Amino acid sequence: MSVHLPILARCVRHPLRVCMTDDLKRWRGIELLVASQNLASLIDRRSRSETVGIMLPTSGVFPAAALAAWTLGRTVVPLNYLLKQDELDYVVQHCGCDTVVTSRKLIEHLGVEPHGVNLMHLEDVSLKGVPEPRWPHRFNSSDLAALLYTSGTSGRPKGVMLTHGNLRSNLSQVEQWVHFTRHDTIFGVLPQFHSFGFTVLTLLPLTIGCRVVYSARFVPAQIIKKLREHRPTVMIAIPSMYNALLSVKDASPEDFASIRYIVSGGEPLPQSVFERFEERFGKRINEGYGLTETAPVTNWCRPHEFRRRSVGQAIPHVDIQIIDLESGSPVGPHNEGEIRIKGPNVMGGYFKDPESSQEAFDANQYFRTGDIGRVDRDGHLYITGRHKEMLIVGGENVFPREIEEALNRHPSVHASGVVGRPHDVRGEEPVAFVELNDGCEFDESALRAWCRSQIASYKVPRRILQLESLPVGPTGSDSS
Repeated sequence: MSVHLPILARCVRHPLRVCMTDDLKRWRGIELLVASQNLASLIDRRSRSETVGIMLPTSGVFPAAALAAWTLGRTVVPLNYLLKQDELDYVVQHCGCDTVVTSRKLIEHLGVEPHGVNLMHLEDVSLKGVPEPRWPHRFNSSDLAALLYTSGTSGRPKGVMLTHGNLRSNLSQVEQWVHFTRHDTIFGVLPQFHSFGFTVLTLLPLTIGCRVVYSARFVPAQIIKKLREHRPTVMIAIPSMYNALLSVKDASPEDFASIRYIVSGGEPLPQSVFERFEERFGKRINEGYGLTETAPVTNWCRPHEFRRRSVGQAIPHVDIQIIDLESGSPVGPHNEGEIRIKGPNVMGGYFKDPESSQEAFDANQYFRTGDIGRVDRDGHLYITGRHKEMLIVGGENVFPREIEEALNRHPSVHASGVVGRPHDVRGEEPVAFVELNDGCEFDESALRAWCRSQIASYKVPRRILQLESLPVGPTGSDSS
């Protein structure tokens, strides 16, 4: 069940076939194989940890680094380069990696870099040349393949443990459901540290043999040019990206004519974006659903089964229950409750966090998503809300407590509370309320600047409002 072996085997069988195109080059199978083997040798000489960090822009080098780590029998840790310095350092320390494969240009652009580890800059190494012969490691299905860190309610990211069996299962499930072939071309702009970008836009096309086109940056006009050049058959993005494409004045229906699957995930698709996109480009956006903890895909609305606001039926071998929050019992069609999921793609738990791992599953070993939804009589799932506090901002998970903890560290803030409000482009945006210490003056700009220095930019509240006092709960603590 090793996730990398089918990819390596395909590179050997079809060495001259172009499998990837990124901003810098076209990758043939032999080039991916050689690059991964050379990286494996370099990592083997420099690293002794069981985990290998990867912090790279969306490109063909990311899968080369992942294949290298798996070839050595290591666990891949995709690093979110949007995190602030202390958040990034926490993830690196928590996963225990001693080496991070990265790019000097990316680090210079971001202004942050992982501390306390060996940085392997791609600019300083050669991915070409005859590699040292190395037989790839073979894993069991229960062996850890990747740690994907997602925001946690404690204010610190949690490491989602995805096994080789989880990833192989999800790849097989998606392939059975949507029937991609080697004649397809998938267009990908999502970051590869994101579970959607990691599984669906990186591992899936390389496993089944279709071509994938990557773009490291989402610049709407440039994306339209790439669509014209490469004529993809599949496009997967988040709602805010589809909304941004509407701003390109010379974009036309012809630019999207080759696409047979156009899919939105990561956050709810606003009705206004759905309607405007279909009206202008003649393409109906289908929604999908999944979580980092489910590797990630659990539902996918296929074009011939389209139902507005549905994220589709469950993909093969995924069992979904809707559980009444009061009674804890399953409910029938059209009734709302918490969405719970069981399947071979569901994570093994949270890294170094047995308590949270146990709490994540119910007595029947269904994963508690914290999302609220309903299923119709044909099995189509509709997401109607979230039971957890988590917000989804531009496709990224954000917990109010992370923002509150940052605000509470400011010398003028006595207490704070954060809520989410709907946003047409970003899905949601955080809004903060603060109670100041005696004698302090309210300065919204200063507080926002403080937040930018403490947390990732997408977590910074769009508005910060002052209250004389925050509401308190029955125990006398802040209700937030």
